[in-house]
Amino acid sequence: MSDSKGYYTVFGVSEKASYKEIRHVYRRLARKYHPDRNSSAFAEEMIKKINAAFEVLSD
Repeated sequence: MSDSKGYYTVFGVSEKASYKEIRHVYRRLARKYHPDRNSSAFAEEMIKKINAAFEVLSD
């Protein structure tokens, strides 16, 4: 994803979301799609998107 708007969509939050809100959603999604809990191919793709989005939005 090249723009941060797509990253907000991954988390389902608005662009005005606070760091605390973003972190909360990140942790919830990371638990749901973590490879140790979910071994599907979809989960593998999602965890990559989730991690990339958090890396950008947490700066």
